[in-house]
Amino acid sequence: MKQFKAEVMRREGYPVDPQHPDDVKYEVAESLGVPLKEGDNGDLTSEEAGKIGGAIGGSMVREMIRLAKQKLSDSQQ
Repeated sequence: MKQFKAEVMRREGYPVDPQHPDDVKYEVAESLGVPLKEGDNGDLTSEEAGKIGGAIGGSMVREMIRLAKQKLSDSQQ
């Protein structure tokens, strides 16, 4: 799953360290203007946290759907 996340976020244009793909959340947060830091982020609003998760999770879901459609198409041929 880490490799998948790294590949998806790399395609989205984020620099990703394949050994630490979860670090991309800090890059996403910075690009969205969300003050995410290591450790406790209890001061973030739900909206701010959702922006980060949505950007990462949304990209991953789109890619999973694309792969599933491709696999279905390939199996029907």
